[in-house]
Amino acid sequence: MKLGINSMGRIGKLALWHQVARKHFDEVVVNVGRPVGRNLNDLLHAVESDSTYGNLGKFLHGYNAGRIIEQADEAKGTAVINGLPVRFLRNARNPKDIGWRDHGVRLVVDCTGAFIDPTASADEKNGSLRGHLAAGAEKAVLSAPFKIKNKQLSMPEDAVTTVMGINDDVFDPGRHVLISCASCTTTCLSFMVKPLVDHFGADRILSASMVTIHASTGSQKVLDAIPKAAATDLRKTRSVMNNIILTTTGAAKALRLVIPEMGEIGFMAESVRIPSTTGSLVILTVNLQSEDAANPINRNDINGILKEAAEGAFSKYMVFSEKQNVSSDIIGFPRAATVIESQETHTRTAFTRVNLGRVPGLPEKIQKELAGTTLDVPVTQAVIYGWYDNELGSYAHMLTENLIHMSEKMV
Repeated sequence: MKLGINSMGRIGKLALWHQVARKHFDEVVVNVGRPVGRNLNDLLHAVESDSTYGNLGKFLHGYNAGRIIEQADEAKGTAVINGLPVRFLRNARNPKDIGWRDHGVRLVVDCTGAFIDPTASADEKNGSLRGHLAAGAEKAVLSAPFKIKNKQLSMPEDAVTTVMGINDDVFDPGRHVLISCASCTTTCLSFMVKPLVDHFGADRILSASMVTIHASTGSQKVLDAIPKAAATDLRKTRSVMNNIILTTTGAAKALRLVIPEMGEIGFMAESVRIPSTTGSLVILTVNLQSEDAANPINRNDINGILKEAAEGAFSKYMVFSEKQNVSSDIIGFPRAATVIESQETHTRTAFTRVNLGRVPGLPEKIQKELAGTTLDVPVTQAVIYGWYDNELGSYAHMLTENLIHMSEKMV
């Protein structure tokens, strides 16, 4: 089977790195959508060089590696990278015009970040994810969360969000043609949350929140710029090089799609961008109802649950670390959706006093009878830290795992 990649942005390029390393697909067809530099060699230079991860050859084969790009053919737009045939298309920007059918591509991953609405039709003027289907692909995978523009519309029946290792079993090749692989933050977060939900159950998780300390992305400005007309977030135009920037994340909404039990739990998600190229951190806070006031939930309990998951059901994608890590230790960290920083797991149990007469929804008569009646409930607050390489090591790897999984399910 051939794989199509649309865009050579950060995730598209690093997804290609994974493909030439793993060689699961017979060929990769990359749509760049425009001319790059003076010729194909300039494009190949951009493919093999990276300011964050270094040279592709050295990354794959070590210090003594030579150049691994061979047989570059300008006329055909082809090359062999680490033994894998790769074809580059440099014309069409709109997905429906790419011509995947002509190149025998059945599975496409769109890494532009531009076509995120699963309800948009294939003939949308500025392009859409469904345009890949019109161009001949059977499945179009999105390297970002879905976002429906028209709030009156619901998620289409042929679209699904999956995180490999969490809910990849919901993918139905006979039904789903649009698949979102969520985001880097949601991927990391899901492996931190799922073991807790499975162990305690959603009914014992009273509330939860997270903050991601996130590396910069290509959507941010290198230097300050003037906001566009009607812009509401003025921080987006400030320099990413020398600022800590408050922003938003859709991780809470996406998490409910991959772990449905989270819909029963009050959950908030925030994001802070920092001046680094990659290597991010999720700080998860969970409030749990302790059932034994004399022996409340403690950090050893939480770490035990996470360690068991990392060594068992989630061993392919989750690492339980007892080291003292910093963000650079995570860059390029192989095959880990999340790395739990177990030394920093903290818990504190206190009694939360609930005035039963103020519980909403009770009949007025019962509220009067309970007026002034209080109940002390033991609540444990747990804080858990999870590292993730939001580009190559975590997200691009997990995206590749999902692509391989889907390809194997396609007849």
